[in-house]
Amino acid sequence: MARLIVGLGNPGKAYAKSKHNIGFLCLDAYAKHKKLTFKKEPKFQGELLNVDGNLLLKPKTYMNLSGNAVRAVVEYYKINPEDVLVISDDMDLPFAKVRLREKGGSGGHNGLKSIIQNLGTEEFKRCRIGIDRNEAIDAKDHVLSNFSKAEIKALENLEIDIDRLIDSYFEGKSFALLMNEFNLI
Repeated sequence: MARLIVGLGNPGKAYAKSKHNIGFLCLDAYAKHKKLTFKKEPKFQGELLNVDGNLLLKPKTYMNLSGNAVRAVVEYYKINPEDVLVISDDMDLPFAKVRLREKGGSGGHNGLKSIIQNLGTEEFKRCRIGIDRNEAIDAKDHVLSNFSKAEIKALENLEIDIDRLIDSYFEGKSFALLMNEFNLI
């Protein structure tokens, strides 16, 4: 049975380096390291990459409608929601901190909210990556702000961990074991 990893973000150059796009950035880094290329798939409203029968998806619907693309892929490939892992940003975690969860609510994240609505369940896995919180600016402005040079450097180290996570998930490693390993990072 195929597994699906979804990286959340917003399409377009204006958002390419924003904190909200950390899901896209992680999947792009993985593809680059593996020398693979995403393919535009209009019927799924996103870009898709097949990795030995498993899939990576970058929805191109804007964050608030991410669930439309996820539902289309899940239905077409007959993927169980429990076999979906969504990578998203989280302002409540320190920068570059990884937190895996087997299920849960949206935590106020509009991309997760859209996926929950479209799949009709909260029973999908999450990889939340901390982008920290900046109390000096509005939350919307913070998530849409670009990474600093220091943050970009920290993300390079994070990419190695996310690559290992993706490979381990696709290999079928138990998610409980993955949580034990990656939640300590």
